[in-house]
Amino acid sequence: MQPRNMSMSGVVDLAAVKAAGEAKTKAEQARAEAARTGGAGAVSPAALVIDVDEAGFERDVLQRSAEVPVVIDFWAEWCEPCKQLGPLLERLAVEYNGRFLLAKVDVDANQMLMQQFGIQGIPAVFAVVAGQALPLFQGAAPEAQIRETLDQLIQVGEERFGLTGIAVDPDPGAPGAAPAEVPAGPYDALLEAAASALDANDFPGAIQAYKNVLADDPGNPEAKLGLAQAELLGRVQSMDPQAVRKEAADNPGDVNAQIAAADLDLVGGHVEDAFGRLVEAVRRTAGDDRNTARLRLLELFEVIGPEDPRVTAARTALARVLF
Repeated sequence: MQPRNMSMSGVVDLAAVKAAGEAKTKAEQARAEAARTGGAGAVSPAALVIDVDEAGFERDVLQRSAEVPVVIDFWAEWCEPCKQLGPLLERLAVEYNGRFLLAKVDVDANQMLMQQFGIQGIPAVFAVVAGQALPLFQGAAPEAQIRETLDQLIQVGEERFGLTGIAVDPDPGAPGAAPAEVPAGPYDALLEAAASALDANDFPGAIQAYKNVLADDPGNPEAKLGLAQAELLGRVQSMDPQAVRKEAADNPGDVNAQIAAADLDLVGGHVEDAFGRLVEAVRRTAGDDRNTARLRLLELFEVIGPEDPRVTAARTALARVLF
C-alpha cells in the first residue's frame, strides 16, 4: 500500500467523544488531583507503547487521552507495510518521552474498532486527543512526515486541551540515575565554513556543510537554522519577483505559485504575509497539494525560529485549518 494523506478535517463519531471544553476541564481536574495526591509517578519507556483491544479501548485510549494524546496504530501480522511503520512509531514514542502514547490495535482481532474508525486499508494511524478522534495518515509514510504530524498533534493537545504528556522514568531499574550526556561534536569549524559559504552566496556549499553537521547531530539548532536559511536563499536566487507575484495573484489555487511567493515574502521581511499565504494554501487544498504547502510552511518556521511569536501565531492558525 502506498502512503496516502488522509483528511484531517473529519472527526470520528465515537459514543464516548466529549466536547472540547469539557475534556479540557476534566484534564485539568485530573492533573490537579494527581498533584494533590502525589501523582501516579513516572512510567517506564516500555509503558509508552501498549496493545489495545475492544474491551480496554475506553480505559486505555479514551480515558488516557484526557492527559496525553494517544496515537493509534491499526495493524495486522500479514501486513508488510505495518512491519515497517510499527517499529518506527514505537521508536518515536520512546524518543518523544511521554508527549504521546502509542496504542497498537490488531485489526484481525478487533474488527469492531476497525469498522468504527472507518478504516479501509492498513496501516492506518489515528490520534485521540481529549476524547476526539482524528485521522492522521495511512500507509508507511516517511519518518520526516510522521514527525511533523506528531509535532502538530502535540501542539494541538497542549494549546486546545492543556495536555502536557506523562512523566517518564529514563531508567526504571536505577532510581535517581540520570541519562548520560552525549558530548557535542567539534562543529565550530564546520559551522564557520557553512556561514562563510552562505555569506559568499555559495548556497549549495552552505547547504552541504550544514547537512554534514546535522548528519552527526540532528538536533543542532545553529545548523538547522542555517540550513533552512541557505535553502530559502537558494530557491529565490534565480526568481523573477515580478513574475512570481503575478503568477501567485493570477492563480490563487496554484500551490506551487503560492509557495514561491511565500519564499519571496519571507526574504523580503514580510513574515506574516508569507505565513498567512501558506496557511491559506493549506486551507484551500487537499491531498498532496495540502501536504506540500504544509511542509513548506514548516520549513519557513525553521528560518524564523520556534520562539518567534509570529511562528507561534502561525502554528496556531495552521492547527486550526488542519484539525
